[in-house]
Amino acid sequence: MIPLLHDFTDETVLVFGGGPVGARKARRFAAEAEVVVVSPDFADREFGGAERVREAPDADGIRAWVERTEPALVVAATDDAELNAVAEAAARERGALGNRADDHGEQEVGNVVVPATVRDDPVLVAVATGGHSPALSKYLRESFEEQFANAGKMAQLTGNLREELKSTDMTPTERRDAVRTVVRSDEVWKALDSGRSKARQVTADVIGYRMGDTS
Repeated sequence: MIPLLHDFTDETVLVFGGGPVGARKARRFAAEAEVVVVSPDFADREFGGAERVREAPDADGIRAWVERTEPALVVAATDDAELNAVAEAAARERGALGNRADDHGEQEVGNVVVPATVRDDPVLVAVATGGHSPALSKYLRESFEEQFANAGKMAQLTGNLREELKSTDMTPTERRDAVRTVVRSDEVWKALDSGRSKARQVTADVIGYRMGDTS
């Protein structure tokens, strides 16, 4: 499988299944998409503001929901493997992405795997085990959260630095080396905890360059 990022802004994600897995999927996508969860029952969980429809659709009902909502992604998270297979097939027939929560190990062709993610805008780190070990995905996600604290601040700092250096007489290679030096500097990473001004000063010291004032 090849990982890709997909923008779900203004898209619909249709989730079948209101258990803990369906709730987790709904929360994940509700941050960006319009999410509709169809299930006869709902777990006592937060669904991230998704629309919940109490219904127990059969195979024809699932196809009707996919036809009606025209989703970008269909999540099959029921406890019925046959219904999940119908939801997956209906998604393909409509040209939508499909994610089967009960599809572990070898993934079906076209099945979308939703990875564990760490987000510190504009940085996004994703990890997946192909459905083999959700526990390992969670462990690695938690490790990344600790290891890459302030990654978003570092991205913003080095992004600004790259733009500033373009106006100097540095060669592209020198600019690239300067940014790499900052990214690999323990001093800069530590300074990010003290605020932008401190981090910019340490960055300037590390690469021997007087940075402009962007405050």
